[in-house]
Amino acid sequence: MNFPTTFVLAQAAPGGAQNGTFMLILLIVMFGFMYFTMIRPQSKRQKEHRDLIAGLSKGDEVVTNGGIAGRIDEVGENFVTVEIAPNVKIKVQRSAVQQVLPKGTLKSS
Repeated sequence: MNFPTTFVLAQAAPGGAQNGTFMLILLIVMFGFMYFTMIRPQSKRQKEHRDLIAGLSKGDEVVTNGGIAGRIDEVGENFVTVEIAPNVKIKVQRSAVQQVLPKGTLKSS
């Protein structure tokens, strides 16, 4: 017995509503997972780096993104002057400072 195509499609439609709800819930769960594993940690790191940059002051021992360690000699609005050896100073962007070291770290190395 051959059924018309419209009759077969009409029979399959009610199950599709439940499948659509399941897909929506799955999409929401996947977005929540991505938020807590990727987006939130990245924004937390950015906030910590902004706070680190804002708190830079003269005399802090820092490491730049390029791996240069030194002591801050002068702090400007966009740049800091870092003394990497006696009478050797370089000027780097504030955002290039990666880490602030504990006091006395440079003397011990």
